[in-house]
Amino acid sequence: MTMVHSMYILSILLVVYQVAGHDFSIIGYSPDDLGSEERLHDLFNSWMSKHERRYNSLEERLLKFEVFIDNLKHIDQRNKEISNYWLGLNEFADLTHVEFKNKYLGLKVAETRRELSEDFVYRDVASIPKSVDWRKKGAVAPVKNQGQCGSCWAFSTVAAVEGINQIVTGNLTSLSEQELVDCDISNNGCSGGLMDNAFEFIVANNGLHKEEDYPYLMEEGRCEAKKDIEVVTISGHQDVPENDERSLLKALAHQPISVAIEASGRDFQFYSGGVFDGHCGTTLDHGVAAVGYGSTKGSDYIIVRNSWGAKWGEQGYIRMKRNNGRPEGMCGIYKMASFPLKKK
Repeated sequence: MTMVHSMYILSILLVVYQVAGHDFSIIGYSPDDLGSEERLHDLFNSWMSKHERRYNSLEERLLKFEVFIDNLKHIDQRNKEISNYWLGLNEFADLTHVEFKNKYLGLKVAETRRELSEDFVYRDVASIPKSVDWRKKGAVAPVKNQGQCGSCWAFSTVAAVEGINQIVTGNLTSLSEQELVDCDISNNGCSGGLMDNAFEFIVANNGLHKEEDYPYLMEEGRCEAKKDIEVVTISGHQDVPENDERSLLKALAHQPISVAIEASGRDFQFYSGGVFDGHCGTTLDHGVAAVGYGSTKGSDYIIVRNSWGAKWGEQGYIRMKRNNGRPEGMCGIYKMASFPLKKK
């Protein structure tokens, strides 16, 4: 077991212990904070300081305070009702649910999924490990933050390409989401896109530049031609058979993959830890990356890397329940998965 692996496991156990032991620092509040107006104002001031939030007027501050209280009440009520995961006061706590959905998602799903000519390369895989975590294998870059730009599709794509590139070459290279946002005209920049289109762009463009050579801006920019600078290439991409958990796990046992989910639920907005099995449908609106799977206390899950920064969820990740009895999986995670191919 590596030092990084040990520290990660320790951090997760510490979170579970703190929540179970009612150290409410991990979720950002104590139930006692809801007991008085003065404590609520103190909590809001503390939250504003932690997240470096500034408002343009007293009126805006008062409006945001009311939104904050409404979100806090939802979080506290749900934490009383749920057992497998918990919610916390994260950086989205002053956003109405409509504001959150408008700013932090961005998947645009085609009405019909194109059929690829290639067969599913992992179809005949007979057995897979009980658990896989590509973070421990060095195939996952640090969590990134899309900001208030609907570019989740680009982050999902890049995570999968970074993963297969590391598996094939041994080098983990952080790649440019901004190049996809600026240059991939088959997608719509900060107004949303689709991972399959982005994979095709990378193939047609003969590769994708490094993050350091084409850094992320959190907004759309002009497409820049960067000649004679190293790129990372892929040879193609494939879709995972739809609504088939076993096929998704077969692919995920071999590489990180792009997946689409419905992330617009209020519990998802404030997810802070645990195995998520909360309210969500299957109307896909967010692109993320599946980077492993496992089990804890009899609860099976898929490890999902989000693009909302490392302060959200479990250091930027969410464990989503699998074997939930629905073909499309938790929040539709089995509906539209795909992955890049890279020749060795």
